[in-house]
Amino acid sequence: MAVIITDTCINCAACIDECPVEAIVDEDDNPTGEEIYYVYPDKCVECVGYHDVPACAEACPTEGCIQWDDPVEGMPSSPNRGEKGTPVIED
Repeated sequence: MAVIITDTCINCAACIDECPVEAIVDEDDNPTGEEIYYVYPDKCVECVGYHDVPACAEACPTEGCIQWDDPVEGMPSSPNRGEKGTPVIED
């Protein structure tokens, strides 16, 4: 998985609108059953080729909600990615 959305998600849809590859689904379509948005790891490209940092994290109003996870083999990986569990955007 490239990035994950944590349980601090407020379900505002800002990330969904910004994802260039439509890798994010809302709580109704979350395959885990959790009531937060979900990032499909096999679709997320960490915005490589689209933006300098993942657009979902820049759009998210909740501090630290979107975090790095393990990269997926065969998928693009940001050269500036942080360690697993750290926020993509740090204030």
